[in-house]
Amino acid sequence: MSVKAVRFAARTHVGKVRKLNEDSILPMPDSGIFVLADGMGGHEGGDFASQSVVARIAAIPPMLEAGALMRAVRMAILEAHREIAAEGARRGTTMGTTVVAMILTDGHFACLWVGDSRLYLLRDGQIDQLSDDHSLVADLVRAGRLRPEEAEHHPRANVITRAVGVGETLEIDKVRGALRPGDRFLLCSDGLSRYAGEGDLERLLAGPGLDGVAEGLIEFALLHGGADNVSVIALEIG
Repeated sequence: MSVKAVRFAARTHVGKVRKLNEDSILPMPDSGIFVLADGMGGHEGGDFASQSVVARIAAIPPMLEAGALMRAVRMAILEAHREIAAEGARRGTTMGTTVVAMILTDGHFACLWVGDSRLYLLRDGQIDQLSDDHSLVADLVRAGRLRPEEAEHHPRANVITRAVGVGETLEIDKVRGALRPGDRFLLCSDGLSRYAGEGDLERLLAGPGLDGVAEGLIEFALLHGGADNVSVIALEIG
């Protein structure tokens, strides 16, 4: 498919509590790449970490074929992992970031992610979460020790188990699929998903106009607490 057939709207907001926005977003429609990174809250350098991932991906040359593009995004995330870890060691602190990166090529999509920033697909009026959180509560849900409806309100809901820049090696998860005209995708940080359930997201993502959709998603997070930075990228396949 042509990348020109993709419409998008991207927004980020510091929220109502924090002084610094440690989220970073990167729409690259000409390359078919859309990236969202959420620097680890409460750690010095979360903004450095998220910006490192975005900067590495932004440097990927245009017009790569599908396989090369996927490899380039993965390599950029791994390079950022090493850069963030080295800077954290230099500062004597822990720094890290989540990332969710969507790649559109030839009628297909791929998503690479680390952490609990998410990718959703709205198709035929139904929403599905395509990514799996790398978080403590997600592990508890998968183990049957916590019900899904309890997860977002768990006192340790913000504890992630995998982050770019943390640990010796980095495991990056991937999901792929075919695109259909009318598909809408949402990349978001947990500043939205901690407040919005799938029913909320299904309704909001189906709204008219992507700019209005993105604004509505941000407003929802702010109205329901806004305790964290919140970022969204909404895409529609033409």
